[in-house]
Amino acid sequence: MHSVKSLALFLLLTPLAAQPLIVAHRGASHDAPENTLPAFQLAWNQNADAIEGDFHLTRDGKIICLHDTDTQRTSGTKLIAKHSTLEQLRQLDVGRWKSPQFTNTRIPTFAEVAATVPNGKKFYIEIKCGPEIIPTLLQEIRTARLKPDQVTVISFNADVLRELKRRDRTVRAFWLSSFGKANPLDPSMDQILKTLRTIHADGFSSKADPRLTADFLAPLKKHGFEYHCWTVDDPAIAKTFLTIGALSITTNRPAFIRQALSDE
Repeated sequence: MHSVKSLALFLLLTPLAAQPLIVAHRGASHDAPENTLPAFQLAWNQNADAIEGDFHLTRDGKIICLHDTDTQRTSGTKLIAKHSTLEQLRQLDVGRWKSPQFTNTRIPTFAEVAATVPNGKKFYIEIKCGPEIIPTLLQEIRTARLKPDQVTVISFNADVLRELKRRDRTVRAFWLSSFGKANPLDPSMDQILKTLRTIHADGFSSKADPRLTADFLAPLKKHGFEYHCWTVDDPAIAKTFLTIGALSITTNRPAFIRQALSDE
């Protein structure tokens, strides 16, 4: 484990200084129902630097904020996003499962989520479907009038980011991946770099895998790519990943993680 002294030195020598970027995973999803307006508003109230939300394209060409391909887990009713209309999906209650106080919370649209983003804050847009969403997404981003440095599109699907960059190179994009259980790490750094170059991504974001080291991640920075990690609710893990090069920590508990980092 890296020492508190090494963490302080790392923060001093980086542009983030003493304020590492805290990204609220599906909003403040520890305290409010994930991917809903209450979760995103709470994230801002908890002083998150950014929110991360998951997005699908509906049957009638609208973009909604939903993690799974269907609504069973968060509503108790199974509607498949790509086979359902926005009107059908908006009938569902996706808040009550978390707590009675969130009863009648609805699935938000992309525009509704984007409208919560304050000036100076950031929006991480995770695409959970395929490249077919990109033309509509780019139009929605333009309509939202967010500044270029506020928006980053992220996806496990390299084809999604390839299509995004084919249409608009100016939109920031991070490729997401976890690592297989076997050693050596899969994907390897060579594979990661090849993918990033092929799709013209700006960075790489991974699960906070304990096998990752500063040496493994160093080629990303050397070749001009950013590194970010998810989903971290343990302060010790957050501190470790900041020391090895993560530029942001995605967490379900933005206020808790920020306070823990500030206490050192």
